[in-house]
Amino acid sequence: MINQKELSSLNKGDEVDHFLLIRKFELRLTRQNKQYLNMELGDKSETLNANMFDNFDEICKSFKSGNLIKVKGVIDDYKDLKQIKVISLRAVDDFDGVSINEFLPKSLRDINEMKKEFLERINSLSDYYLKTLMKKIFCEERFEKFSTAPAGKSWHHGYIHGLIEHTLEIIKICDLMSDIHPQLNRDLLISGAMMHDFGKIEELKFDGAFEYSDKGKLIGHIVISAMIINDEANKIPGFPEDLKNCLMHIVLSHQGKLEYASPVVPKTVEAIALYQADELSAKVNAYKNALATQVKTESKWTNFLTLASTDLFNHGLTPDLEEQINKTLFD
Repeated sequence: MINQKELSSLNKGDEVDHFLLIRKFELRLTRQNKQYLNMELGDKSETLNANMFDNFDEICKSFKSGNLIKVKGVIDDYKDLKQIKVISLRAVDDFDGVSINEFLPKSLRDINEMKKEFLERINSLSDYYLKTLMKKIFCEERFEKFSTAPAGKSWHHGYIHGLIEHTLEIIKICDLMSDIHPQLNRDLLISGAMMHDFGKIEELKFDGAFEYSDKGKLIGHIVISAMIINDEANKIPGFPEDLKNCLMHIVLSHQGKLEYASPVVPKTVEAIALYQADELSAKVNAYKNALATQVKTESKWTNFLTLASTDLFNHGLTPDLEEQINKTLFD
């Protein structure tokens, strides 16, 4: 068990004497064409940029992304964002008594509550074929991976248990849309919500720094999810072909546009609803995380966020969250 201040609590000028996880590790070139070492170092609370401009040749041979290191330095800033000015670093050894699990960010929601919610949603499905399919896919081993996985490397729900949290949010939104629009096939839409990012259990590696697997890079979570649906549905006698195709279509189209890596665009009302629900859950989570970690020093604004195509304003009018975080989504 480590005993150190969280990075998020440190300010400019504070000393850094921390065990940290290397989340990014690469050589870059300055404008003067001189090499420097660029790193992203983090604990479970925050990830900060850290650069070394001298004496890093041996370090490059010794470390890589995913390693734990002991860092000495000071908190500095660059363009009004915190970063670590590294003085020295060393490898972690067994005598340090630290575990990589202590450095992985985790959902604030209670995982047992989220598992209970998810299994209840499967049991609430009324369509025999879809309920049978979801129970087969979310078998014990897969469900454990699904419940542990992040929903992404960093942009949204990028933390342990993030995938099930994100999926439950989408299920809640889709459930509400089915109440508003009874023409929607609720069971089809909810099953699509459950499956839309399921392939991330194979796309991502999350036993250390979050990285893409070889399969994830070559095939991607969208196609992985669709392949699992096809394989498991074909094992269920009499599973309707149209129902299988519509469920696969929801998954294959859920990123909305071809340029966003969806093989097809949404062509059913359920697919359109799922795409918009996914956008809402992902962007609200990403924006609130950016406001929590990327607001500039002595400012209420973040820097320009490329993925958001804007900077964001922190109005400070946030309600008391303590009682809300672990309240079930399905009261």
